[in-house]
Parts: sequence; C-alpha cells; structure tokens
Amino acid sequence: MSTGLNSRKTRNTLRTSASVSLQVLLVLLMAWVAFQILGQAWSVIWPIVIALLLTTLTWPPVRFLRKHNWPPALAAALVTLLFLVIAIGTIVGIALPVGAKSGELADQVVEGIGQVRDWLNGPPFNISDAEVNEYLNTGVAKLQESVGSIASATLTGVGSFFNGLLNTVLALFLMFFFLKDGPRFLPWLSRQLPGRLSRDVPTVAGRSWDVLGSFVRSQAIVGLLDAVLIGLGLLVLGVDLWLPLAVLTFVTAFVPIVGALFAGFVAVIITFVTDGWTDALIVLAIIVIVQQLEGNVFQPMLQSRSLGLHAGVVLLAVTLGSSLYGIVGALLAVPAAAIVAVFWIYLREQLTDPGPPVEGPAEPGSPPPAPTPSPASSSSSDGPVPDPA
Repeated sequence: MSTGLNSRKTRNTLRTSASVSLQVLLVLLMAWVAFQILGQAWSVIWPIVIALLLTTLTWPPVRFLRKHNWPPALAAALVTLLFLVIAIGTIVGIALPVGAKSGELADQVVEGIGQVRDWLNGPPFNISDAEVNEYLNTGVAKLQESVGSIASATLTGVGSFFNGLLNTVLALFLMFFFLKDGPRFLPWLSRQLPGRLSRDVPTVAGRSWDVLGSFVRSQAIVGLLDAVLIGLGLLVLGVDLWLPLAVLTFVTAFVPIVGALFAGFVAVIITFVTDGWTDALIVLAIIVIVQQLEGNVFQPMLQSRSLGLHAGVVLLAVTLGSSLYGIVGALLAVPAAAIVAVFWIYLREQLTDPGPPVEGPAEPGSPPPAPTPSPASSSSSDGPVPDPA
C-alpha cells in the first residue's frame, strides 16, 4: 500500500530550497556587481596587478638586504634598478643577435620564397607562375580594398602599445613603493579595520600574498623548463640563434598561450629561413611536444603543488579564464582560483567547531579522566561565555 507525501516535510523542504536559492542569487548578484566595479576601474587595477606580480619576483633580494640592515628605500631602489638592467639586457640580448643576422635572414627569406614557388610549380600542385601571380594580384587587390580597416587596426595597435608602456612604467613605480613599504601595509590595514575584520582581512591578505609568490615561482620554473628543452633542441639542430630563442621562450612563458605561440612562431620562422623546411618541421614538432607537456603535465603539477590546487582545477581555471577574458584571463585565472581557495579555507576554519582534544593512551596507575560536563551543566558555569569576536 503506497503512502502519500508528508505535507509538513514537503513545505519545509520547499521553504528551505527557496531560502537557499534566494541567498545564492544574492551572492551571485554581489559578485556580478563586484566584477562590474572591477571592470570600470580596470585601468587602475591592471598596473597594480602587474606591480604585485613583479614584487613577488623581486621581494627575496630586498628581504635579504633588509635583513642585513639596509635602509628599505635603498634596498628597494637597488633591486628595482637591477631588475630594469636585467630586463633591458634581456631585450638587447635577443635583439642584437637577430639584428646582426638581419641581412642574412632577408636573403634567406627571398631564397625561401623562391623554393616555395619551385615547390608549388612541381607535383602534386603543378601551379604555374602565371597562376601564382594571379593569386598575388588578387591578394594585393583585397589588401588595397581593406586599407581603411588596416589603418584603423594599426592605430588601435599603436594606442594599445603606448597604453601598455604607460601601464608598465606605472607598475614599476608601484613595485618600488611595494618593495619599500610593503611590510608596513598589513599592520596599517589592521589598524584601519574594526572588530574581527582587523584580524581576518590581514590574515587572508598575508596568505594570498604567499600564494601569489608561489604562482610566480612555479611559472618561472615552467618557463625555465620550456627554455631548456627547446634550447637544447635548437642547439642539436645547429640553429645559430638558439640562445636568444631560448631566452625569448623563458621570457614569454609568463604570458600564457600567446607567449608560447609567439616564441614558437619566431623559432620556426628563423629555423626555416636559416636551415630549411626539414629542420623547421622538426623544431615545430619539438615546440608542440614541449608545449603539450607544459600545459598538461609541468604547469598543472607544479602549480597544484605550490598553490594547493588540484591539477584538474588548474586546467579548468585556465580554460575558463581564457574563454571569458582572453589573455588577461588566462594569466590571472590560476592565482585568482588560488586566492578564492585561500578565502574559502579561512572561512571554513572560522565556521568549523573545534574538535575534541585528542588524548593519548592512559599510563598505568593514572586516575581515570574527569567526566565531560553536559551542556546543561556547562551553561551554568561561573560567568558568561566570552564572545569570540
């Protein structure tokens, strides 16, 4: 014989579901409002994010100098100048060898174009020079028709370049101030906040800072692995510019997706114009294998260990961030997920009741443990229970 639903339990379940749904909607609404505010202030937030990433990279030498009684301003200024020298030296070290071989590269590019034309003239394509010229003329005509869009895109690119340059300069100044005054920030923040916030917010901020440093260090290790493996492959093939290309691979590893594509494209093109099709295809295969190992093995494993995130969470975070916000989303997805995890772990710590004390085995002859007071007896103890806040 079937029984009907209990009306009281059904109403309670619906009431609880409606209440939880409303609370979830309010949380999502507040998150949407927060993202909208961040989007409106992104021109200010983005240099701060860059400065924080650079600060985590340059803080260890500043900390070393400050432990040896260097003034904070002098230690921060010295490390900032050294960082600028290394960055400019890296750019020059990549540009000078390429510039020295620019004439040879140009001649080999022309020769490579001739080889491609001869290859197209032969089987299986059998494309004549007249057909090639017709295709070229068609392409030139389409380019002439789209001169306006190309010009506007060029102006947009120039504007983006100068905007990025301005953000970089601003980030360097912020990095200097973070290095100089960073240790005083959390005590100052604690004095500005009332009640429990004066303890909770600095604690979460300190843990987030540790997570951000772990992210930068793991990204540097991944970039170093890419540079070593790809550099060794180029060296074995006898590519003249193997060292600048390896350095370029390491530098661009800090920019997810686009950095790897750019470094790989440059390496394949230079190998093609210097050593021909066969070596270029081998370099392409090496880069694809290394990038697959990086994206699916090295990066998830290192970041999951250093950030306390599962490798699958790292992959999903990068995928979601890149699909929603492009390059910036891919760059910030993993540290953002790690900071969210830090916040959740701290919140769970505060909301979890302390467990019973773990007692060791009783020694022979020791008296039995005292009985645990019941809730009724504990509530009638001397004085009120102090508020945790």
